[in-house]
Amino acid sequence: MSTIRRRPGRRPGSADTRGEILAAARKVFAEKGFDKATVRGIAREAQVDPALVHHYFATKEGMFAAAMQLPITPEVILPVLLDGPREDLGRRLVTLMLTVTGDPATREPMIALIRSAMTHEQARVMFREFISNALLYRVADQLGVPHLRIEAAFAQMFGVMVARHVLCLEPMASAGQDELVELLAPTIQRYFTA
Repeated sequence: MSTIRRRPGRRPGSADTRGEILAAARKVFAEKGFDKATVRGIAREAQVDPALVHHYFATKEGMFAAAMQLPITPEVILPVLLDGPREDLGRRLVTLMLTVTGDPATREPMIALIRSAMTHEQARVMFREFISNALLYRVADQLGVPHLRIEAAFAQMFGVMVARHVLCLEPMASAGQDELVELLAPTIQRYFTA
């Protein structure tokens, strides 16, 4: 009886091993943040050898950068925010943020990035640059709103995301989307019209 020797690092099955490693990385980064996530832990989650992780991604930082390709882009977000009456902008922003963070597929990468930005300088810089330059300042400049006001609106929504999905504060964490839109939209709108 002959034995078939399996090549190290590769497993039979899925042709999208890289995609499965990225999915595992997103989950691990979301749960642990950048500093506490390890290549071994991500490999374990993806059910692959750590050498295979290194085959696709040279470093943990490289894997983080690839994994945090957020499922929403400025090309999707900006039209939602900018198309429509200015007096409804607060409602559109709150609805968008709650919708995006309400779906685990889009929430996990965002929470992973938030956790990592709190503990890792590279992640903080990446998060700050993405949020500021790709989103906030573009909206502010198109609307003629001072950057401080758009940052204040974002800071409030950022706090809501952390309260709901990181700290899991109750009753915020289990409040319905419609209830939160009604509560938050008027305050967010004030940043754009006051």
